[in-house]
Amino acid sequence: MALGAEGFQVETAADGEEALRLIVSETPAVVILDLRMRGIDGMETLRRLKAVAPRVPVIILTGHGEVSSAVQAMRLGAYDYLIKPVDNEQVAIVVRRALERHELGAEIEELKSQLVERGPLRWLMGRSPQILQVIQQVRQVADSTLTILIQGETGTGKELVAQSIHRLSPRRDKPFIALDCGAIPETLIESELFGYERGAFTGAVRRKEGHFQLAEGGTLFLDEIANLPLTTQSKLLRVLQEREVRLLGGTRAVPMDVRIIAASNVPLDHEVHEGRFRQDCYYRLNEFIVTVPPLRERRDDIVYLAELFLAEACMELRRPVRGISDEALQVLVRYPWPGNVRELRNVIRRAVLQSSGRVRPEHLALAAEASETPAVGDAAPSPVGGSLREMAATAAAEAERHAIERALRAARGNKTEAARILKTDFKTLHLKMKRYGIHAREYRAS
Repeated sequence: MALGAEGFQVETAADGEEALRLIVSETPAVVILDLRMRGIDGMETLRRLKAVAPRVPVIILTGHGEVSSAVQAMRLGAYDYLIKPVDNEQVAIVVRRALERHELGAEIEELKSQLVERGPLRWLMGRSPQILQVIQQVRQVADSTLTILIQGETGTGKELVAQSIHRLSPRRDKPFIALDCGAIPETLIESELFGYERGAFTGAVRRKEGHFQLAEGGTLFLDEIANLPLTTQSKLLRVLQEREVRLLGGTRAVPMDVRIIAASNVPLDHEVHEGRFRQDCYYRLNEFIVTVPPLRERRDDIVYLAELFLAEACMELRRPVRGISDEALQVLVRYPWPGNVRELRNVIRRAVLQSSGRVRPEHLALAAEASETPAVGDAAPSPVGGSLREMAATAAAEAERHAIERALRAARGNKTEAARILKTDFKTLHLKMKRYGIHAREYRAS
């Protein structure tokens, strides 16, 4: 009655079962849920509710002696809780806040949906020339039937690129199935990939479909494919060539209509050279290669992504952080980001939890090696009044120069070895050394 008087449209349910039926038919924007009810209790209702309507904010009502239960409900995904007896005005305030969050979340999901079609990588990965090149490659290959190899360091967003290719392809309405080849023991990888018949081995008590069958008609993303054992690589090559898959213990092969996108955080040609990856399998996978550059090579994206992750974390963690200070931005731009975009996102999330106003340098929990990184701003200070973009460009150039010098020192002037340390090609290293006036001979005696 109190909410109705405030202008809300309210539906009521006498118990959890009735509430779950109403949620499916009425799709409410906010749910107020009591913990003590006849039939299934509020905690079980919350679990089932989150399964069918995960984005609907749920406000828990609880008694003074049940605060621990309310905290448990928050862990299960409840938005907030109120202790009975509740004040009508307080209920209206909390409901309005939950409603605003629901509407904001819906707007964000709609925006993301539109951006998937109009250019999700530019929004989610950055706006640098390097990312624009990746976007161009994705658009070129999405409609084709080519097998794709995505290469890049850990945390650069290889799976995001794979998902974008799938969503822009004619297979977008079919499954996108991802398998981390490095997270599954060697003894289980073949059964996960190809599936097995009942009785194929000890413990195979029933028939199980593999990831190839689950991805039928869609896309199978094989992440960290360099971790596949050589024997499994041989079987994968046969699947790619013959376009059919045989379950372990099976007697007949089943035709397969699956697009393969593989990813590796190490150059596969190097793995072939070292004898750890089959050459024929490599050539079958790399019909088209997309290389995702590390974050340190596209520092123009650092500020953009930091602000994107800040907005995301503020909404998710419900912290009213106003922004990132210029001093903190300079620290972010100088840092080498060994963990790439994934590390940046985690750093910003932790900073949001620690900050009460603006994110400052002391809120940035960077790795220990950050303190060992030369203070680029001290070596080449920006002009007074210089823009953040100018400071970022100067910092990026100085960090790149220092990285090349350290690599040459470690390689004793061997440019081929230095290029391997920097995970770049010889030609790129040569051009950058020429740009910065660095000579390999100066490091051969050191």
